[in-house]
Amino acid sequence: MHTISSRGGKATVRYGSGGVCLISAVPNQGFTASTTQSAPETLTVTFDATGHRSQITATTEPSDRASVSETSY
Repeated sequence: MHTISSRGGKATVRYGSGGVCLISAVPNQGFTASTTQSAPETLTVTFDATGHRSQITATTEPSDRASVSETSY
């Protein structure tokens, strides 16, 4: 299992041969959490608040990795 932190919260995922699986998504105060999984290999956790969005994308393609995108508006 791997925990990825962002300004909006933390997501814990598990990487496996069948793809990536969400264990938990915990938003920080003032943020809400939502998830999308377009394919077994890719999972996106989005933390939204007024004026800010944090997106954590975890994938197994081509190797196990996660990226964080922070957007203020």
